[in-house]
Amino acid sequence: MRPLDPTLYVVTDTAQCGGPDRVVATVAAAVAGGATAVQLRDPGSTTRDLVALAEALLAVTRPAGVPLVVNDRVDVALAVGADGAHVGQSDLDPVRARRLLGPEAHLGLSVSTPAQARAAAALPPGTVDLLGVGPLRATSTKPDAAPPFGPAGLAALCAASTLPCVVIGGVTAADAAPARAAGAAGLAVVSAVCGAASPADAAAELVAAWHDARGAA
Repeated sequence: MRPLDPTLYVVTDTAQCGGPDRVVATVAAAVAGGATAVQLRDPGSTTRDLVALAEALLAVTRPAGVPLVVNDRVDVALAVGADGAHVGQSDLDPVRARRLLGPEAHLGLSVSTPAQARAAAALPPGTVDLLGVGPLRATSTKPDAAPPFGPAGLAALCAASTLPCVVIGGVTAADAAPARAAGAAGLAVVSAVCGAASPADAAAELVAAWHDARGAA
């Protein structure tokens, strides 16, 4: 399942969704609004609860043809048959993650500097499929994130790698045109969808903004 459309990559936040019981409903609404990929991220969850949530999300995403990726937990991705995993700089080494996932699963990697982007590009071919590039802005979603780099930094990061880059970190619909012009392949959002009154409308607005920005790329 290697191909993944990164146009609107929704990353879940259990608290912003309104609690564990609301994550599935939020994702279902986002998918209905046009989300093209979903990443389950819940670092505070137990393994058993994370597996249960991943299975519930697959019941929503798979019929819609939307890939579900599990953040950090390669073991959970494998246990539920998710479409892939996403690892950070301090998580499981991407080469080992690829070895575990096999050749068909999607594997994303977070980077925050051009050096990290170049290092990702230098990995054995086929190791990583997508770079999560951030943070564009400071955000409360991930208080331990690297310093924000803004639009100019995004362009430098996208230029440092041949891998497709999806930008994350306080991203809104207003960022679609500058992100596309900087070379990003899509928008990754947390609060813009999970914290929205209507996740479906928020997702639709983000997708429309991305497509409207096609001429600015």
